[in-house]
Amino acid sequence: MAKIIDFKCTYDNSVGISKEVTQKTDLKFPEAYTKFDSMAILSRELKKEDNANFCQLPFCHTVEGEALGGIVNLGDENIGPRAKDYICTSSQEILNLPEIDFSKGRISEVLKACKSLREEGENVVLYISGPFTIMNVLIDPRHIFKTFRKDPEMMQRIFDKFQNEILRFVLEAKKVGVNMISYGDSSGGLNILGPKFSEQVVEMFTYPLLKEIEEIIDDETIVLLCPKTSLALLGTEKAKWEDIDLKEVIKYPDACVKVIGRAKFAGQMCIKNKEFELKNGIIKTIKLF
Repeated sequence: MAKIIDFKCTYDNSVGISKEVTQKTDLKFPEAYTKFDSMAILSRELKKEDNANFCQLPFCHTVEGEALGGIVNLGDENIGPRAKDYICTSSQEILNLPEIDFSKGRISEVLKACKSLREEGENVVLYISGPFTIMNVLIDPRHIFKTFRKDPEMMQRIFDKFQNEILRFVLEAKKVGVNMISYGDSSGGLNILGPKFSEQVVEMFTYPLLKEIEEIIDDETIVLLCPKTSLALLGTEKAKWEDIDLKEVIKYPDACVKVIGRAKFAGQMCIKNKEFELKNGIIKTIKLF
């Protein structure tokens, strides 16, 4: 019987943007985090700073929560957007939140920035968060963990709501040409939920979500899973590693671009680890059962 093992994250789930990057622009903050053209400028500067092969958006994990009504501190040139005040005090209030309107607000600007960068020929990584990370913007996690323990049916309804929102986000990303989607939910990792609840999350949410995403994306898109998610899928026997030999020493982000069209999911390493090298030339992709 397999079991879930944890991935020791060294990036603290931070997308972020450094002061070194913001100082190279003439942009005003926090306004720059709210408009697509300034987002695109920041993303290109971050790519240069990191010597990366892709642009990344957004610069935080609060976009979905804000689009659901959450209150966000937009930050400044030193620190990006972050959660401010909770708007929900119960699980039912989470269910009562309206659907995301992708035509307005910061989430709309993120998609426009993705479209602009893709039209310029850039590879674009769009960071999409899982349910626990999104809920961190909306509600004190203690309420959700209590619901998970005492009312599994209510928890399933919450998961269904977030699955719907994430799938709609993926569809919007597809419309604007995003070719790399990063999915993770470190706020719902093994180190926080424990083995029992982590297994239930895979069964109730993660695996069904990714099976749906597998049907949505085409051969021009790859989903980059957080290694915590990859190991949860492997540990519950919902997926297996599938090796692709690229026959060259290659950095992990470059390998992810090369296997677009040959695999739907990668996830052996965090995409933020831009210097991680595949010395044997083999990238481990994820094959869902």
